[in-house]
Amino acid sequence: MNRTATGVEEASLLGGAASSLAMPSLALSMVLASLGVSVPYVALPALTEAFGVSFQAVQWIVIAYLLTVTTLVVGIGRLGDILGHRRVLLAGIVLFTVASIVCAAAPSFWVLIVGRAMQGAGAAALMDLTLVLVRQVVPRQATGGAMGLLGTMSAVGTALGPTLGGLLTAGLGWRAIFLILVPLGVLNLWLARRALPEAAEVVERDRGQFDALGTLLLGLSVGAYALALTIGGGHSGRLSFALLLGALAVGGLFVFAQSRAHSPLLQLSALRDARLSGSLAINALTSTVIMATLVVGPFYLSRALGLGEALVGLVVSIGPVVAALSGVPAGRLVDRFGVPIILVAGLVQIAMGSVALALLSATLGIAGYVATIAVLTSGYQLFLAANNTSVMLDVADNQRGVISGMLTLSRNLGLTTGASLMGAVFAFAAGTQDMQTAPPDVVAIGMRITFAFAAALIVLALVIAIASRWRALASARSGDDR
Repeated sequence: MNRTATGVEEASLLGGAASSLAMPSLALSMVLASLGVSVPYVALPALTEAFGVSFQAVQWIVIAYLLTVTTLVVGIGRLGDILGHRRVLLAGIVLFTVASIVCAAAPSFWVLIVGRAMQGAGAAALMDLTLVLVRQVVPRQATGGAMGLLGTMSAVGTALGPTLGGLLTAGLGWRAIFLILVPLGVLNLWLARRALPEAAEVVERDRGQFDALGTLLLGLSVGAYALALTIGGGHSGRLSFALLLGALAVGGLFVFAQSRAHSPLLQLSALRDARLSGSLAINALTSTVIMATLVVGPFYLSRALGLGEALVGLVVSIGPVVAALSGVPAGRLVDRFGVPIILVAGLVQIAMGSVALALLSATLGIAGYVATIAVLTSGYQLFLAANNTSVMLDVADNQRGVISGMLTLSRNLGLTTGASLMGAVFAFAAGTQDMQTAPPDVVAIGMRITFAFAAALIVLALVIAIASRWRALASARSGDDR
C-alpha cells in the first residue's frame, strides 16, 4: 500500500506558503522547457556567423534539443517512477541550468551542440514530471484547470522565446539567450525544493528496476525515426529510408524485450487500454495538424498575402498568444463539464479551423487568417486540457512518469511527423519545391489542400476518440457483468 495519499489528501500535505508556490514552480518548469526550444530560433543567423558554420549545421542547435527530449522522455519518466518524481524533477532542473551555462560559455560549435543535448535531457524531466506532479499538488476536481495552466505556460514560453531571443541577441549578443535561462533555472530549483512535497516521492516498496535495455531500444527507435524525418526534410532518400527501416526493426526489438523483461520500461498491457492508446493516437494526430500552421502559414502569409518578414513573424505569433490566453479557461471547462464533452468539442473546433483554412480566400486578408487560426488554436487547447486530464487522472502511482512520458513522446512524434508530412503535402499540392518564388495563387492552393488533409486527420482523430471511449465503456460493462 502507498505511504502517501493521492488527489486531495496529497494536496493537504502542502501547507501555507508551500501550497501557494506548488503550481507556480511547476508552471515555471514548463516555461523553461518551452523557452529552451524557442529562444534560439532568432539567434540562428548570429550563431552561423559566430561559429562559421553552414545553415544546415546550425539547425542542429534546435535538432539536438528536440531529439534528446524525444528519445529520453519515456525513460526519464520511468526513472521518476522508481527514484521519485520530485527528486528526478529537481535533478532535471539542475541539469538544465548547468547545461545553459555550458551553452553560454561554449568555445566551439560542437560544445554548444553538446550543451543543447544536455539541456534537452533536463527539459525531458521538466516536461514529463510536471504533468505527473500536478496530481500530487492539486485536488482531483481541479486537475483540468491545472493542466490548462500548464498548457498556457507552454504557449507563453513558445511565444516569448523568439521575442526575448531577438532582443537579447541584438542587445547583448547570442550568449545572453542562454545566460538568461540560468537565473530562471535557479529560481525554479528554489521554488520546487520549497513547494513540492517530500511526499511526492514514489512510495511503492516494490518499485522494480530501471529497464536500461528497454530505454536504450526505445530511444534508438524514436531517435532513428526523428532523424529520418529531420535529415530527409520530407524527401525520400537512402539515408532517410535506412533510418526508417532501422527505427522499425529496433522498435520490434523493443516490443520483444518488453514482453520478456522482469521490470519493463513500459507495461505493454497498458497499451491495450482503449482510452490510453486512443489518447496517444489522437495526441499525435492533432500535433501533426498544429505543426502544419507553423510549416505552411509563413509561406501563405508572405507569398499569397504579400506580407513582409516582420509582419509575418507578428501574425505567426498570434497562435501561441491565443493558446496562452485559452489554456486556463479550457482547463476550467474540463473540470466543469468533464473530459468526454470537452475532448470532442476541442477536436470539432480543430476540424472547423482546418476546414476554414482549406476554404480561406486571400481576399479576406490577415483578418481572415487570424480568425481561423484563433479557432484552431483555442480548440487545440481544449483538446490538450481534456486529453492530458483523461490520461493522468487515474494512472497508477508507479506508472505515472512513464505514461506522462508517452504523452510527451506522442506529441513530439506528431510535431516531427507534421513538419515532414505536412511540408510534403504542401509541396505536392502546390506542384513545386521552391516556395520562395512560387506564384501567390499556387501557394494558396497548396495551403487549401494541406488543411483539407489536416481536417481529414482530425476526423480520423474524432473517430478514434469515440471508438476508444465506446470500447472502454464496453469493457467496463463486461467487467461488471463478470
